[in-house]
Amino acid sequence: MPTIDPAQRRQAESLLRFIDSSPSPWHAATTMAEWLEEEGFHNLDERGHWNLAPRGRYYVLRDDSSIIAFILGTDSVDRAGLRIVGAHTDSPGLRLKPRPAEAADPMLRLGVEIYGSPILATWSDRDLSLAGRVALRHQPPTVCLIDFETPLLRLPNLAIHMNRKVNEEGLKFDRQSELPLLLAVLEREIPPETRFIELLAERLDCDPETIGGWELNVYDTQRGAFWGPDQEFIASARLDNLASCHAALAAMLLEDETAATRVCALFDHEEVGSESFKGAGGAFLEDTLNRLFATLGIDEVARHQALAASFLISADMAHAYQPNFPKGYDPGHKAVVNRGPVIKTNANLRYTTESFSQALFCDWCEQADVPWQHYVHRSDLPCGSTIGPMTSARLGIRSIDVGNPLWAMHSIRESAGVIDHSHMIRVLERFFASPRIPVNG
Repeated sequence: MPTIDPAQRRQAESLLRFIDSSPSPWHAATTMAEWLEEEGFHNLDERGHWNLAPRGRYYVLRDDSSIIAFILGTDSVDRAGLRIVGAHTDSPGLRLKPRPAEAADPMLRLGVEIYGSPILATWSDRDLSLAGRVALRHQPPTVCLIDFETPLLRLPNLAIHMNRKVNEEGLKFDRQSELPLLLAVLEREIPPETRFIELLAERLDCDPETIGGWELNVYDTQRGAFWGPDQEFIASARLDNLASCHAALAAMLLEDETAATRVCALFDHEEVGSESFKGAGGAFLEDTLNRLFATLGIDEVARHQALAASFLISADMAHAYQPNFPKGYDPGHKAVVNRGPVIKTNANLRYTTESFSQALFCDWCEQADVPWQHYVHRSDLPCGSTIGPMTSARLGIRSIDVGNPLWAMHSIRESAGVIDHSHMIRVLERFFASPRIPVNG
């Protein structure tokens, strides 16, 4: 049985508090910005002029849900390069439609779209709420964060008496007609849309007429928890991939000074392909680095030198071996919870790992006294991907894909290991502190 030391417990507690405070990508970025402000970081406006002080700490927000933070190193960027950790702020789930309220006599329910690829069955019979942002039609328009916090909605299951084969055939929902969430008993004198907008206005303490639109995330109100004989596991929503965001920032903040400039690039929209102006497939990271180079007086040649001396770790959760379902895994590549970070490899470059980047990561693990594991997807199953390939290709820098083992990826409630989270922070700390990236070819 693994022994959890107090420091590992504190790091896991910090992670669970972070996730509980981040029920949507907009809340996640806001929570991280507040954390960075407490650590002496300064917010940079993309529309303004940047002044960067030596060894300064800065962050940039784009559209409230993608955030890039960096700490300038003691060595010049063209010599030491950049140490970048990339992750994503969004998680698969349900989002409200633009006009969600509908009468389903005698109930009022809210229509949803599926965001990414959640395990839909896990959303039934849960205490659900809404969080996200609402646009108000002021002059100029403003955007407000909103979180109802308490249970508001539900997706009740159909009783087994009416669905006798559910245990043999599995729980399935028609995405259009059976996923709308129950909100209230219908009030016939109030149109459904009016009732919903009044609910938003009451929460925001604003005039219903000023509400111009919303992006609302459905989430489970159950808070994160420890479990297991030694409380060595954690269970929570959105571990994929807020656990990697938390580990990246925690590691970046452990050292006061490093030779290389440290960067955390945390993007929205990974679960839906990243092709947006704030996603990893867009120009956000490239724009930010170009502004950094220009402000530091780095010319085009020195910019290429800096990128050649840089390295990217794409951090996203990995599939943990579940012994009840052995047919889902390659038998030679079982990632075990609390046995260390996982190096993810795919011959078709769904992950960016190659032999040299793998060797570098193993060295950082050894320096941090952290074990590591390998994961390869089954050859007869399609493999997922990460922000790694597109980010590495766009910047032209070497990369690796890693992540901590996770059970029930894309479930409404996932599980991971306390020790693994601590191990990931330690190896990322060593990565950030590495003064030079060895050259291969």
